[in-house]
Amino acid sequence: MNAVWTDNDTQAEDLSPQGRVASQLVRLKSDLQAFADATASAPATREPKIERETHKLEKRLCRQVGQAIMDFNMIEEGDRVMVCVSGGKDSYGLLDILLKMQQRAPINFEIVAVNLDQKQPGFPAHILPEYLAKLGIEFHIETQDTYSIVKKVIPEGKTMCSLCSRLRRGILYRVADELKITKIALGHHRDDMLQTFFLNMFFGGKLKGMPPKLVSDDGGHIVIRPLANVAEKDLTRWAAHRQFPIIPCSLCGSQENLQRQLIGQMLRDWEKQYPGRTETMFTALQNVVPSHLMDATRYDFKGLKITGVPDADGDRVFDEETFPMAKLAGVQVLGSSC
Repeated sequence: MNAVWTDNDTQAEDLSPQGRVASQLVRLKSDLQAFADATASAPATREPKIERETHKLEKRLCRQVGQAIMDFNMIEEGDRVMVCVSGGKDSYGLLDILLKMQQRAPINFEIVAVNLDQKQPGFPAHILPEYLAKLGIEFHIETQDTYSIVKKVIPEGKTMCSLCSRLRRGILYRVADELKITKIALGHHRDDMLQTFFLNMFFGGKLKGMPPKLVSDDGGHIVIRPLANVAEKDLTRWAAHRQFPIIPCSLCGSQENLQRQLIGQMLRDWEKQYPGRTETMFTALQNVVPSHLMDATRYDFKGLKITGVPDADGDRVFDEETFPMAKLAGVQVLGSSC
C-alpha cells in the first residue's frame, strides 16, 4: 500500500528507527551547509553598507571640521599648524582629518605633528614615531620626564591632571616657538566642550566653557580646536575604521572618579534618556543671551531705560516660556505655583 504514495523514481521513506536517524542526519547536514553558505556570503552582503556608512562618516567629519575652521578663522594662508598628538583616538582623528582637508583646502598651510613623551612607565615610545614616519609628514617627538615631577609633587591618590597639564602646556609652547608654529591645534571635541561647561558651572561657579579658538595664557600663541563640532562617538567609530595604534594614558586615564568622568557619565545618561539633548545643549553654547543672565559686567542692567522700541530679546514678562515637548519625551510638566 505504501507504494501508492510514491512514484517510480522515489523510494518510500524508511520508517524504521535506523531510517529515521539517517534521515535526521541528512537534514542536519543540509541545515549546517545552508548556515555555512549564508555565513560565508554575509560579509559580502554587509560590505557595501559598511562602506557607505564609513563614507558618510568621513564626509560628516570633514564637513564639521571645515565648518569650525571657517566659522572661527582657525587656519589661514601660510599657517604652520602644530597638531598635538598624544596617541589617543581624538588627536589621531584630528591629524587624520586635517591631512585630508589639507589636500583640498583653498589655502596653503603646513602641518607638523608633535608628541610629548613624558616618560611614563610602560609608555610604548616607538609607536608614534613609526606611525608618523609611515605617514611621511613632518613630526617632532619631545622627550621630557614630567611623570617623575608629577609623582614627586602630587600625593598618592590625588588628581594629577592639573599639574601634568600645566607642565605639558609650557613645554608645548616652547616647542611651538622653536618650530616657528603659528597655530597650535588640540584634539578636544564637542563632548569635551560640554563637559567643561558643566564642570565650571557645578564646581567653579562660572558659565565658562572651552572656546574653539583662544590666545594662550602666555599671550604668545593661538590655540585652535578644529574638532569643536565633532561628537566623540564619531571619533570612536573613525578610530576603529582607521585602526589607529591607540596608546592608553596610564597617568590621568587610570585615576577613577575624576570630576570630568562623572560629568561625562551624567551627559551620556541624559542623552540616553532624552536623545538629542547633547545637540541642543551644544547649540545653546552658541546662542548666549547676556540680557537674560545675571552678570552685570556683561549687560548694563543699571542703565536700562524705556525706549518704546520693541526688543527682540525682551521678555513677555507675564507669559510662561514654552519649549517643544517632543524633544523632552518623558518629562512631566508641573503646574505653576503662582
